Amino acid sequence: MAGSLTVACVQVNAGPEIEPNLHTVGDLILRAREAGADFITTPENVGMVVQGRARVLERARPEQDHPAIPFFQDLARRTGAWLLAGSLAVRLDGEDRAANRSLLFSPDGSIAARYDKIHMFDVDLANGESYRESATFRPGDKAVLAQTPWGGVGMTVCYDLRFAHLYRALAQAGASILTVPSAFTVPTGRAHWHVLLRARAIETGCFVIAPAQCGTHDAGRTTYGHSLIVSPWGEILADGGEEPGIVTARLDLGEIEKARGMVPSLRHDRGFAPPAL
Repeated sequence: MAGSLTVACVQVNAGPEIEPNLHTVGDLILRAREAGADFITTPENVGMVVQGRARVLERARPEQDHPAIPFFQDLARRTGAWLLAGSLAVRLDGEDRAANRSLLFSPDGSIAARYDKIHMFDVDLANGESYRESATFRPGDKAVLAQTPWGGVGMTVCYDLRFAHLYRALAQAGASILTVPSAFTVPTGRAHWHVLLRARAIETGCFVIAPAQCGTHDAGRTTYGHSLIVSPWGEILADGGEEPGIVTARLDLGEIEKARGMVPSLRHDRGFAPPAL
């Protein structure tokens, strides 16, 4: 695949209220476009980071009424860029749960693709933090490959990163770029963030774009930051560090074919019997 594009990760420290967060992220998106970005990505929970099931559902809105959606549509039209709203809490009809939904907007402001986060972060951490994402969000059940001028974009969200088979399926279906908008915790981020993103890039021969939340949020929750752009060979092209801002990188799409030619593992899958229990 020939061609190139400039991508950007917008890194933010979202609070519990949607409107101030949109104002902040909007300014950073405009900065990213001024820096030449053709494809601008934002983190998971870009609309709000708020603790507690009741408080999330109180603020979540159906897609047709969600204030962030016309906001991002307008920004896509104004900038003429492809724009990823990393994820929004979208209230579901007939359910007492929401979807953790990633939306890709084309430059004309239309929604090019929607992806509902499949894997739920239900864990108890050693530092005492506990998360039960499935109590608030209904898991998605479909992988999504969006079509763009630069080939397929495989859409994922945060905890999906730990499930390598999802990324392999997206790459084998035609993804050239993988998006991983995230709000990684600090302990797991320090231990695993860089290595997992580099591994997903190496395994698939895809560029990986991972915009992230950073800093201290509602009720003292902390996120790791370090938005990353990774090459198909596993090289880190940009790292957002720990503070809000933007990072950009120029992607040479020819690097995808080069990496897959050197390690053609996407063509070497073999069936096997599972281990005996």
